[in-house]
Amino acid sequence: MASEWPHVPLGEVITLQRGFDLPSRDRKPGRVPILSSSGITDYHSEARVPGPGVVTGRYGTIGQVFLIKEDFWPLNTTLWVKDFHGNDPLWASHLLRTIDFMSCSDKSSVPGVNRNDLHRIPVLLPPLEEQHTIAGVLGALDDKIEQNRRTAQALERLAQAIFRAWFVDFEPVKAKAAGATSFSSMPQTIFDALPTRFADSEIGHVPEGWKVKAIGDVVTTKGGGTPNTKNPEYWDGGEHCWVTPKDMSRLSHPVLLDTERRITDAAVNSISSGMLPVGTVLMSSRAPVGYLGIAKVPTAINQGFIAMVCDGPLPPIYVLNWALTSMDVIKAHASGTTFPEISKKNFRPLPVVLPTGDVIAAYQQTSDPLFELLAACVKEILQVTTRAGYRRRARRGRFEW
Repeated sequence: MASEWPHVPLGEVITLQRGFDLPSRDRKPGRVPILSSSGITDYHSEARVPGPGVVTGRYGTIGQVFLIKEDFWPLNTTLWVKDFHGNDPLWASHLLRTIDFMSCSDKSSVPGVNRNDLHRIPVLLPPLEEQHTIAGVLGALDDKIEQNRRTAQALERLAQAIFRAWFVDFEPVKAKAAGATSFSSMPQTIFDALPTRFADSEIGHVPEGWKVKAIGDVVTTKGGGTPNTKNPEYWDGGEHCWVTPKDMSRLSHPVLLDTERRITDAAVNSISSGMLPVGTVLMSSRAPVGYLGIAKVPTAINQGFIAMVCDGPLPPIYVLNWALTSMDVIKAHASGTTFPEISKKNFRPLPVVLPTGDVIAAYQQTSDPLFELLAACVKEILQVTTRAGYRRRARRGRFEW
């Protein structure tokens, strides 16, 4: 039982060693991964450490933990486990993920982790047999998370590829004009109704019958605000999501399911845009410009956003991918001396292609199921990693759900 496990210093469980300088420049290409504090950065033919190994960041990206099955080369921005002292390497990798690395930071202008401080941290040490059990359970959950991430990434790329083919490169129209009788990603009835000619527009040639509109004419743009942080009435017991660019920076996929902070009814009423509906496309407008996502929960926003409420002819997935493929244009319209920021005034006139209604409906019918599957994958990842709190429970030796 966990209550019977002894507390010991981490240094008695594993011994951490600093990584090494880059291999010589005349190294030959190979399959040996070079690990920095943020993960694999390159491959070559020379190994410094035999696998399996566990690596974490010492400088740069602090706190990420990597389990490497093959031989590897850890860089000097990392710490790697030199000696597992007979403990299970997979279990040790999960143990490291429960540690607050920043508590061992030297707090300098370029924070770094002090290895000796890490070694002194007290941890619970289960018997080896229980380590194997814990590692097996958490390893299976990690495999599920990784599978979901890969699935979400594939779905995201597919929706983007279809959007680019249909509405940026106009491939179905070009194919029909060249004599093709179908297009693989487009329903046949929609393909049959496509034009075979292009017309001039402010952004160049577009399919005949399609229009170019200002984005502000086809969506409702909203800005947000920050309720008074000194007023507890706005924060204590808050139940409404309130998103900041920091929340968006943490998204691996463009799906917003939760926020770090929540606000009260009074706080919502203090923000002119109030609560925005599910399906709102969120884009950070400063620090930096360009974080994107679709809200899958009602949310309020702070002042670092342009929110696009899709209450016109274009569905959220279309608007999201338009913003993604138009990001260079969007950023070109940003201004500011301290950091770039795009205002709603500069954003609203930006051009967006408006296809005919049947093509928009066909894209939505094709892409919405992809996005819903993507959102389901992301939700499951969140449930496992955050709500289930499985690493924290494993540290206590508990596996109930």
